[in-house]
Amino acid sequence: MRILLLLLLFSSSIVFAQENKLKPLRTSMETETRAIRQYVPMTNSIRNAFEAGTRDFTGRPGPNYWQLETDFTINASLDPSTQTITGSEKILVHNNSKDDLTQIVLRLDHNIFRADVPRGFSTPAEQTEGMIVTAIKVAGEAVDLAAAPTRRNDPSQLRASGLNRTVATITLSNPIKAGSTVELEIDWHTKLPGGSGGRGHRMTQRFDSTLFQPTQWFPRLAKYDDLRGWETNDYLGPAEFFNNFGSFDVSLTVPAGWIVSGTGVLQNPEEVLTPKAIQQLSKVLDSDEEITIVGEDENGPEKSTLGGNQLTWRFKADKVNDFAWATSDRFIWKATRAMIPEKGPIPIHMVFIPERARYFENAAERTRHALEFYSKLWAPYPFPQLTLQDGPSAGMEYPMVINSNQGAADHETAHQWWPMMVGTNETRYGWMDEGFNQYMNILSAADAADRPYDLDGYGQRYGRISGSEDEAPLMWSANYAGTGYGFQTYQKTPLMLSMLGGIVGDEAVINAMKKYTATWAYKHPSPWDYLFFMNHELGQNLEWFWYYWLFTTESVEGSIQEVQYSNGKTKVTVRQDGEMPSPVVLLVEFEEEGPEIKNMPNSKMVNETAAEITWPVTVWFDGDKTFDAVLDFGDRKIKKITLDPHGRFPDKNLEDNSWTR
Repeated sequence: MRILLLLLLFSSSIVFAQENKLKPLRTSMETETRAIRQYVPMTNSIRNAFEAGTRDFTGRPGPNYWQLETDFTINASLDPSTQTITGSEKILVHNNSKDDLTQIVLRLDHNIFRADVPRGFSTPAEQTEGMIVTAIKVAGEAVDLAAAPTRRNDPSQLRASGLNRTVATITLSNPIKAGSTVELEIDWHTKLPGGSGGRGHRMTQRFDSTLFQPTQWFPRLAKYDDLRGWETNDYLGPAEFFNNFGSFDVSLTVPAGWIVSGTGVLQNPEEVLTPKAIQQLSKVLDSDEEITIVGEDENGPEKSTLGGNQLTWRFKADKVNDFAWATSDRFIWKATRAMIPEKGPIPIHMVFIPERARYFENAAERTRHALEFYSKLWAPYPFPQLTLQDGPSAGMEYPMVINSNQGAADHETAHQWWPMMVGTNETRYGWMDEGFNQYMNILSAADAADRPYDLDGYGQRYGRISGSEDEAPLMWSANYAGTGYGFQTYQKTPLMLSMLGGIVGDEAVINAMKKYTATWAYKHPSPWDYLFFMNHELGQNLEWFWYYWLFTTESVEGSIQEVQYSNGKTKVTVRQDGEMPSPVVLLVEFEEEGPEIKNMPNSKMVNETAAEITWPVTVWFDGDKTFDAVLDFGDRKIKKITLDPHGRFPDKNLEDNSWTR
């Protein structure tokens, strides 16, 4: 009976497999079918937002969209002899959410310079004690910075934890009610690391004791949004930021003779600048000429600045998400202008030390072009000025400030649109910041060279990279992308947008992204918002496209398998061995002479003897890996057929993409 029962179960399983058409065990690398996914995953975070009405399938902010805002008032001083900033700040937190906040999360990024914190592929030039917070008040009530273990579960106690990490938490005794505001007061000090052993952006913030380039230098409120609540990812070094929009009123005290530049507009020039410098500044907007505000021979109190012992420089900025600055007693200060559409001239400032002047010889011209070009491409530059700051970090961006010379001027200027205007979550989705930036840099470089942009070949190039186990998908958190961070965050997105342009046209992509920029200015879009917005603007459901580019590392791997001629028609058998589908695009080249070339409904003549013909991606949706493309151009002899002639679809082996008679 037991044997009979086992035989019955075995035979039943065979019948079940046959009836349900289960595939036999795999014995080959190649398969004859594939399952094409046509919709993107919807994770818990985006589902929650859709249910709350803060986001929806239009890709636009939903009717219930909200975001926190923060207004900073900061007073800080720099002691060059100890390389230390000492500061106090007030943060007015506008809880525009629908939630009562029982916690406040702070970002203390300078704790990455401590020896006992986790880090990614970044190494500080110098280990420090980090950002030392000495006092916190919430709504006037002091926070216990060293709560005893026995009291940490006391709901009546206002206490802080994680102050020695890059993310700290304040547990509130009284929640911040939805729709209300609360004021935080924080005192702190931090040493700016120097030296030559740093690896990675932002890991060195001074040249000796003569030039300082403070970034992430003050306690910031973490982002709280409708997707996940508090963003609590540690700052590991390579990945960047996700900050609240708001205002800054910042007063910086430094020794007299030290020039200070920073985010915002200087409010008290008459209290810090010489009459000569003020006069020179008044000329900046009159022409494209470079004006020297402070020259190389103007060093020290009463020369580079007003006299005295110390001077306080006050800057204000509105609708920004961060504040960065630089200072030196050796700065040369030059300025010029850019002409912004619908706005007029704005100043471009450059501060640098004499021995690095050669790196700024072309900086004004490149920055001017970037500001004017991107203003036309996406939206007019929204801020009142832009400053290039010299220092150990020569490739980093902040609102109205780029730590850059001419080498990265175009790239870093472009960041004023992403993420300074469209506030993407760089920590998780770096491709929505750096990737878009790389794409627009291609367009800018072509314009600067006075030639048409050309995105051919970029999409195809991904075929040589696809399949690497070191590559994290774009939707994998950039903070944990490891050795593949650079490709994932910077390089893949232009390849993706090249393929998209190959499907809908490059100008259609650019116009849709222009509208996306306007829709999400000073807001915080997610990847789902972007892809659904693009779908609507481009007029088709491209979820299959977004799925394979954002959520996988797959490629197309197309080839021409066979060409047959019969009864006046040519059948081209096209195969796709990758998991990612694409439209079928063929360039058909004819002999110079012969019968008239007939028209086909899905084709266009590119010249007198060549036609380009396209079949939509849907020809693959039934799961087949081969497609018979039938050419009905008449009896004119075909001499060559090329698959994907513009190089837009990821493909490793190009040798099988063409057929020659």
